[in-house]
This record gives sequence, structure tokens and C-alpha cells, in this order.
Amino acid sequence: MARAVFLDRDGVINKSLVVNGKPFAPTSIIDFQLLPGVIDSLLILKDAGYLTVIVTNQPDLSTGKQTWKSLNEIHAYLTDYCHIDLIKICSHAKEDHCKCRKPNPRMIIEASNDLGIDISESFMIGDRWSDIEAGHRSGCKKTFFIDYSYDEKKPTGGYVSVNSLSECAKIISKITTMKI
Repeated sequence: MARAVFLDRDGVINKSLVVNGKPFAPTSIIDFQLLPGVIDSLLILKDAGYLTVIVTNQPDLSTGKQTWKSLNEIHAYLTDYCHIDLIKICSHAKEDHCKCRKPNPRMIIEASNDLGIDISESFMIGDRWSDIEAGHRSGCKKTFFIDYSYDEKKPTGGYVSVNSLSECAKIISKITTMKI
């Protein structure tokens, strides 16, 4: 079975738009900006033998703040130029109480079924408590929390606190090398 690194999108791959301490997703390709070191980090993960899978809540689709066309432009860029193997999205708002929205593990489980991934040998990287909780609920080997000190709930349970995707990629690569 394959191994993967599951990645939240906003705040992990691209810069979130932070307003009053709360992160928001860019709603167009014009506002979309990769974080430093992302492409190199994704290549490190690929070289270490991991699939890269984005699992992202995108409630702006259901509220009308973003169009499917603009989301598809962003995701085409990610799959074409950033070495992303699969993108799973939840387009629902929190108030919809859907089963795919993180912290529920459904997107991770579906991606694992789609690509033949062993979740217990895979990792989750996120910048919000719901990302870390989704990783725990799905059975990921380890979760990584990029802490931007947002004005919101912090994750609970075991996780590794890091500063960037670059730091995560180096740690995961070392873990993988030590096992060989």
C-alpha cells in the first residue's frame, strides 16, 4: 500500500488571509500565493516515497464568496505545478453539519480508498485544530501543527508543533530514512 502526506491547503500550501486573528482562504487565483519553500518541500516528500494529498474545507463555495470556477483554477495550478496527487474538498459551511468537513476524517478515508493509501503509515499537516483532529480520527501515524497563533481553538492530543511545511518535510524525510 502507498503512504501519503495529507495536507490542509490554506496556511500549509498557500498563504491564508488573516483578518482580526482569523484565517480565511483566498477566493481567486489572483489572491493565491504559495508559501515559501512549498514546492521544494513537496518534492522532498515525493522523493521520500509519499503521495501528496490536499484535504481542505472550502465553505466559501456554499456561502457564495467563491465560485467553482475560481476554485478549479487554484486546484489546477496545484495539481499541474505543485506535485499534488489528489485534492479532496468539503464545500459545506460548519452550519451544514456535513460528514466530510474536517474535523471529520471522511476526506482522508476517501482519498486513502481512491489511492490505496495505508493511513497508519501516513501523516497529516495542518494549521488549525480541525486538521489535527481529522488526522487523529482517521488514524494517521503522526500529525503536524503549523502554529500561526490564530485567535481560535488550539488542537488537543498528540501532535508535533512546527513552523512550516519545510520543517515537516525535513522531519518526515528523516523518519523515513531512519526506517530504511
